[in-house]
Amino acid sequence: METKQEAKLRMQLQCPMPKLDFEIVTLGHGSGGLLTNKLLDSGVFELLSNDWLDQRHDGAVLDLNGPVAFTTDSFVVSPVFFPGGDIGELAVNGTVNDLAMCGAVPEYLSLSFILEEGLTMADFWKVLVSIRFAAQKAGVQIVTGDTKVVERGKGDQLFVNTTGIGRLHPEAQIGTRRIQAGDRVLLSGNLATHGIAIMSVREGLQFETDILSDTCNLNHTVMALLDEFGADIHLLRDPTRGGVGTVLAEIARDTGMGIDIFQKELPLDEQVEGACEILGLDPLYVANEGLFIAVVAGDQAEAMLARLRSLEYGENAALIGTVVEEHPRQVVLTSTIGGKRVVNMLPGEQLPRIC
Repeated sequence: METKQEAKLRMQLQCPMPKLDFEIVTLGHGSGGLLTNKLLDSGVFELLSNDWLDQRHDGAVLDLNGPVAFTTDSFVVSPVFFPGGDIGELAVNGTVNDLAMCGAVPEYLSLSFILEEGLTMADFWKVLVSIRFAAQKAGVQIVTGDTKVVERGKGDQLFVNTTGIGRLHPEAQIGTRRIQAGDRVLLSGNLATHGIAIMSVREGLQFETDILSDTCNLNHTVMALLDEFGADIHLLRDPTRGGVGTVLAEIARDTGMGIDIFQKELPLDEQVEGACEILGLDPLYVANEGLFIAVVAGDQAEAMLARLRSLEYGENAALIGTVVEEHPRQVVLTSTIGGKRVVNMLPGEQLPRIC
């Protein structure tokens, strides 16, 4: 069976970079004039082509009926290429996943670049290929966008902004108001993988590891769960910046309920756990990009876990805790040796420029 990385490589081999009369991005490429058109005509429109984008308008006219979800995000990850992905794939997957957490089927994305003067066209092309790959895998269309160029030293190669729109799944009833005592907390896979993958190549903190970012699109997995379990899924969240610990603390605060979680149940790769120990990091606060938390009805939790483990990206899923009436507004972790501690929100920036 073809792996994600093999599929990505195959896509890249099918998308050779066109021959250009320039090799780097200059300030003139952000002028809105001839050089801007040359930049966009260098393969951007062709690579991402669809009926909306091909109109080359400043916006897109969409036909939307019924309730929709709408989200926006910006991506400033450093480095822009990291083990298991890059900023382009991350931007598409991150926005798709935000829509999925609303219980929506992602359909349309906008895509805006802020490019730094001096960025090589070869690197820009790699990012564009990753964007096309991620969009096709998620089943979304990029329908409009924008490009700006900033002076050298002011953009860290490139930043990406995305906005996403999707129709709500007919069975989705997602909201903190639906959480009640006895609900179970389901985690879709191993935590802390993305943050440690970034740290493994961060300047000054490099160490030997084959850990890959978990960046992926979760929408197909979430929609399959909604198809089968519908309203028994009370809340969905993706624990990106701030990690699992911060998201659970926010849920406890917003619901007024307590949450008990258990260290022995947390799915954690051995290499990631070892790296966290070396770097002095708590994996509960390390960023993730291919992971979601579901708060689900207690009587359906085991069946939902079994189903999730059969789906793409869900093989390492685990039930990690329970919603309780005790210790309201607090998350309490029981350690492997039986000790207890309160899990608060991340008080500051643990890992800068992670997504």
